[in-house]
Amino acid sequence: MDGKLLVSLKELKKVGLLAAPMVAVVVLQQLLPLVSIMMVGHLGELQLSGVSIATSFATVTGLCFLFGMSGALETLCGQAYGAEQYQKLGTYTYSAIICLLIVSVPITVLWVFTEKILNLIGQDPAISHMAYKYALAFIPALYGYAILQALVRYFQTQSLILPMLYTSLAALCLHIPFCWILVFKSGLGTIGAAFSMGSSYYLNVILLALYMKFSSKCDKTRSAFSKEVFHSTRVFFRFALPSAAMVCLEWWASEVLIFLSGLLPNPKLEASVLSICFSVTYVHFFIPYGIGATTSTRVANELGAGNPQAAKMAVWLLLSISVLEAIVVGTILYFCRNFLGYVFSNDKEVVDHVADIVPFMCLSIFLDALQAVFSGVARGCGWQNMAAFVNLGAYYLVGAPLGAVLAFVLHFKVKGLFIGLTTGSAFQVIMLAIISLSINWEKQASKAREMATEGDEKNESEVAVGTPNTLA
Repeated sequence: MDGKLLVSLKELKKVGLLAAPMVAVVVLQQLLPLVSIMMVGHLGELQLSGVSIATSFATVTGLCFLFGMSGALETLCGQAYGAEQYQKLGTYTYSAIICLLIVSVPITVLWVFTEKILNLIGQDPAISHMAYKYALAFIPALYGYAILQALVRYFQTQSLILPMLYTSLAALCLHIPFCWILVFKSGLGTIGAAFSMGSSYYLNVILLALYMKFSSKCDKTRSAFSKEVFHSTRVFFRFALPSAAMVCLEWWASEVLIFLSGLLPNPKLEASVLSICFSVTYVHFFIPYGIGATTSTRVANELGAGNPQAAKMAVWLLLSISVLEAIVVGTILYFCRNFLGYVFSNDKEVVDHVADIVPFMCLSIFLDALQAVFSGVARGCGWQNMAAFVNLGAYYLVGAPLGAVLAFVLHFKVKGLFIGLTTGSAFQVIMLAIISLSINWEKQASKAREMATEGDEKNESEVAVGTPNTLA
């Protein structure tokens, strides 16, 4: 019993030392667009509206897809690292960068038509034009973002979190004065905000690339660029596409409900209330996401290493940490429900509506905590395909239709939309929990090691019959 307790405490320390800085990394990276929007807000209402719309458009049509695709590395690199196939981490990372840059090209073409698309869906022409100018200036940042996401997963799957923490902090500290100079002193205005975002992404990329190149901690996983990089793109896409679907289907669901809120009676009030609720849950989500990223890393590493019980223990410990954090935040939020709305608005009606929805926000935060860990398990095991179908059913067969019925037929209005989304999240958590609880960890570890060492076994057979080795 003492031995098991000692192992549990050791694992708890390990996951704690990974999860805390990983949460900080995610939060620091998400503060970049927030800083830009805050500065643009001082230029005027039109500029703020345009940049806000452009940021949302860019996220929905491009950034979330790249973010989701890069999740494939959490499976591939994580399991390869656990199986001590260290050179594959560099190979997979190069493959991911190539694939993400290729995918960025059609996204760029789409962003060129930002103004026409926004006008088509009924946005104000002045706001659409401002969003278009920002989106064009933001295109260079897209490619930096693509490379950054691949590098983040490369470091994450090796538990090298502190380098990312330092580079993200450096990028944010430089972004604040640089954005201020470009927005207010250079005369570029909103375009300056977009350029500063791109500069911060590329700075982060350069710092991480230098660490990858010169640090002794990356010696084992740093590989030469070879033709195997191109051969690995097929494997990357096999996991990347369902991984992107897994993320996008969930991300887009909230955008669908925001659109529906604009169709309700008194749309200005309803959309404002829903935006406030989503803003609060969005800001909080990056805490459980950091814990979920730690989950995928620990699960993939231990499965690749052939340690199924260690993977299982890590899941339970991280689930406990995530739930405890959600209970604390939800409790604070509930007791502040009558004042929360004043952070965003002085309108008493808006504040009262927000207070009415806070109990469901607390439930949503609790569900986010569970979902993040179970999604991390899916990525660690390589079950993105299954998780994508779960998200499709949860949000588009349950959440969105139920929200529409409650809002428009039963006249629950914005509360009905939020209840629908929360119900979809609950369905998602239940399904992912059933899948996670039914895992045969020994069998999963065997499959992970088989996949991680597949290339080496193939090479050995090729060498045995005199076929040239194609791996780097």
